[in-house]
Amino acid sequence: MRRDIRFNSEGLQCAGWLYVPDDLAAGSKRPAIVMAHGFSATKEMYLQYFAEAFCAAGFVTLVFDYRFLGASEGEPRGQIFPYQQQQDYRNAITWVQQQAEVDPGRIGVWGSSYSGAHVLHLAAFDKRIKAVVSQVPLVDGFANARRLMRADLFEGFRDVLLADRAQRYLGGPVNYADIVAPEGTPSVLPTPDSYEWFLKTHATLAPNWMNKVTLESLEYFLEYRPITSIELISPTPLLIIAAEADRLVPTDLTIAAYAQAREPKALQILPGGHFDAYAAGPGFDLASSSAAEWFRKHLKP
Repeated sequence: MRRDIRFNSEGLQCAGWLYVPDDLAAGSKRPAIVMAHGFSATKEMYLQYFAEAFCAAGFVTLVFDYRFLGASEGEPRGQIFPYQQQQDYRNAITWVQQQAEVDPGRIGVWGSSYSGAHVLHLAAFDKRIKAVVSQVPLVDGFANARRLMRADLFEGFRDVLLADRAQRYLGGPVNYADIVAPEGTPSVLPTPDSYEWFLKTHATLAPNWMNKVTLESLEYFLEYRPITSIELISPTPLLIIAAEADRLVPTDLTIAAYAQAREPKALQILPGGHFDAYAAGPGFDLASSSAAEWFRKHLKP
């Protein structure tokens, strides 16, 4: 059973879906999974299928949109600050712990891409989390940006961010960049598969997705390096799911981060690229079943 919910996060309302297993007996409590999407994406962009898989495996599952995105409150729209999104996760955990169907001592988190970074950070410091799955995660924003952008363009990009900061200081308008664009046109996620996935998913599943992000958000992207605290996740069990041909968050960066993590941990390699884990097919089947099994092993529904 799925129901629409809202919870408070730093004075704004986050919209979400709560999935409760149909076989949950009155008065019983189950472990819960808290999950949200990646960079700019909303919950309608295939997360319902992961949530359904986790719910079928016996978990209460909360899926939500961050503030400033999707169906959640917040202005300016398209503001994507890692710390704020981490706080949304923390507040989602607090909210779900208070639900009658949930065992508050058995909480897992799942994230993918940018939220894959968030759950790595959170699991290192928020010990309410008892199991974590990080799918095709960003592990180092600066290193990732250098991989996606030509060296001769990178310094110019940083100059644009500095100019935006000066303009904001003087009370100027909010400036934006496109999330995706046709190949050869500047965008934040400049791979062809990013453009195809976001445009197709927007048209078929998520009409409320917006193809824009504040330039200020990109400053924080460059500074975001969850790899620096990945060894602190232990002893919380960590599953990292990487894609063998990931062009958006390069696979070798993910595997290098995994090597720095401590036990207990596991690594699952998916066929295909960054977005092949979402839609129906071998990538989704392996990603969802591996995550569900990890949670079953460590949260025991």
